[in-house]
Parts: sequence; structure tokens; C-alpha cells
Amino acid sequence: MRAYTKFYITPKGERAARSSHPWIYAEEITRTEGEYQNGDLVDVVTGKGKYLGTGFVNDHSKIRVRLISTNTNDKFDADFWERRLRYAIDYRRTVMPGADFKCCRLIFGEADHFPGLTVDRFNDILVAQTLSLGIEVRKELIFNLLYKILREQGEEIRGLYERNDVKIRLLEGMEENKGWFTLAEAPEPGEPLTAIVENGIRYNVDVENGQKTGFFLDQKYNRQAIAKIARGKHVLDCFTHTGAFALNAAAGGAAAVTAVDISAEAVQMTDANASKNGLDKVVKGLKANVFDLLSELVNNKSQEYDFIILDPPAFTKSGSTVKNAIRGYKEINLKAMKLLPRGGYLATCSCSHFMKEELFVQMLHDAAADANVQLRQIEARQQSPDHPILWNVPETYYLKFYIFQVV
Repeated sequence: MRAYTKFYITPKGERAARSSHPWIYAEEITRTEGEYQNGDLVDVVTGKGKYLGTGFVNDHSKIRVRLISTNTNDKFDADFWERRLRYAIDYRRTVMPGADFKCCRLIFGEADHFPGLTVDRFNDILVAQTLSLGIEVRKELIFNLLYKILREQGEEIRGLYERNDVKIRLLEGMEENKGWFTLAEAPEPGEPLTAIVENGIRYNVDVENGQKTGFFLDQKYNRQAIAKIARGKHVLDCFTHTGAFALNAAAGGAAAVTAVDISAEAVQMTDANASKNGLDKVVKGLKANVFDLLSELVNNKSQEYDFIILDPPAFTKSGSTVKNAIRGYKEINLKAMKLLPRGGYLATCSCSHFMKEELFVQMLHDAAADANVQLRQIEARQQSPDHPILWNVPETYYLKFYIFQVV
């Protein structure tokens, strides 16, 4: 007999679970059988009591149960979590070989069947973000196993830093916090600073204060694609953040790159990274509001740039604000298309799951029509494979990235 509390769910919830979606929403639960505490493992069953899966329960969350297994034979002990971690690590070694493995996402939440857990590797530092209570109460086991596996494989890891300074934890009944996690076998980790190499370009990463977990890894191969066509171009990199697209363009032989961000700190970081890589004669940071700058360039009929990169932050983080987001995306893309000469190049993306691909594509069609240009597609890309997309979990697909020639 299984000892777990049973959660009976609606036919709608059953259909989602049978299609391998791991989320059971509160309104899909009809009744429970047994006692439990938040963070416990519980069984999810059909209205007739047929087993569907086992997952973490949390009454604080709209996602009441997050499934981690559909196998009744699974025992959720240390061996179970070690197998799952090894599976995720082996996958990264395959799709992010060589030097790329030293700078990649090791755990991508539901896509790796670790609901609510993100672990990024920046050279010798791991950075974790825990957004589900079920993982939170088991993180000591999981983090120490992860450290053990990597060390066994010869990887130098000096510490794991937690970036739990996100408000979504409050919705899960957890507190915000950040700081070093004490690993059983690790020495004192020292400063939360490290250096990484991505696509041959060096960056300093501050895992304590950098955005998200310290550095955006999901555009790694999209940056390579930019570099391949940047030779001789005059590039405008909008929303540059740490200057990664700008630096890749410069490394690819761009004649000049202007890297724009509204944040003075981001511009300083971009200039520092350019200097660190000997690209400061090509890359120049500019503090400006991208929307205002694009408007000014259009009004002045500027002919300065023949390659524009648009990598904005997520304009929408919920389904209710998608319409406003579409207007924002269209505004910057329309202005970029107006600025570019015939034969110029445009790279544009959206990093919001809620901005569905069909909506983003339609927005680009509309912007091109309004700009009276045609778009010749060079590439359609996504997030790098260390952020894998599970087809049965559409929430894991969020980054849409296109490169066009404007004709």
C-alpha cells in the first residue's frame, strides 16, 4: 500500500496529467484522502481513484501539486534524486560539450523534472533559484548530491550561491533570501565573483548582484549567429545589459557597435567587458532609453546603422498584459525596420513565454507592413539547448529569436 495522501482531480485535470503536463491546479482538485503538510509528496488520482502521478503539494500556490513522477515504483530517496541529477548533467555534457559545459544551465525546472528549481553554472560557482516548496525542503540533499556528482566528474566547484531574492517565493509561502548555501564537503567559497568564457569572450560575473542568477545564458548560440554576419557592419545593440550581443558582433568583425541600455551600471559593465576583451575601440556603451533613441534616430532620418539587434526584457509576465506587450514589441521593431537601409539586418527576440510565437510572428508581419519593407528570414532560433523545451510543457518554450535581412 502507498502511504501518500490522495488528491482526486477533475476530468480536465486528468486530461492534462495524462498528456504529461506536471501542474495540477487548485480548482482541479475535487477532494483529498489523508493528511499532509505543505511540501509533502502526494499521489494524484482520477475521480475513480486510478493513479496518475506523484508530486509536491503546496496549499499556498495556485499550482496545488507539481508532479515529479508517473511511476508507482519510484522511491523518492537519495538514489532517486541522484539518478535524476545525473540524467540532467549527462544531457548538458552532450548538448553543451567542452568549454560550454563550464558556463551553462544545469537544471531547468520542469524541463528536467525538478519543478521550480533553476541551477546555473558559472565556471566554479553554481547559482540556484528555488521557487517551489517541495524542492526547498529537499534542497540540502539535492544540492549536496549535485556538488558530489560534479566533483566526481573532475569539475572544480567552489560553492553554490542561492538567488532566492524573487517575489514569486512569497506566493509559495517562502521568504526571499540570497547567500551562500553551506555544502557539506566544500571549503569556504570566498567572494561571489567569478570569470566565464562564452563564445571566446570573457566576462566577469557577479552572482550576488547580477540580474537573475548573474548572467543570461540562454542566448549563447544566438550570439554566435550574430557574430557570423556582423563583419563590416555598423551595429546598434539595444537593451545591451552586459554587452554580450555587442561583444559578439565586434568579435565577428563589426566596424562599429553602439551598445545601448537605460541602466548606467549596465553601460559601465559593457564598457568594462569591451575593454577586458580588447574590443573597446569598436564597442561604445550609450546610456539611453531605447524607445526614445529609436524615435530620435527615425525623426533625424539617421543612416548610421545597417544592423540592429533588439533584445528587450520581457514586456509581459502574465497573460493579462500581452496586448500592451505587443504594442511595445511592435514599436521598437517598426522603428528599427524604418531605420535600416534596404539590405540591412535585424535581429529581434522575445523572452516572454506569454508572448506566444504566433503573436510575435504576427507582430513582425504587421510592423513590416507598416514600415513598407519585406523581411527575408535568415534564421529562426530559440533558447540554447541547456534550457530544453518539453513539448508537453509549453511553459518551457519562451525565447523566440529571428534574424532577417530587410529588403
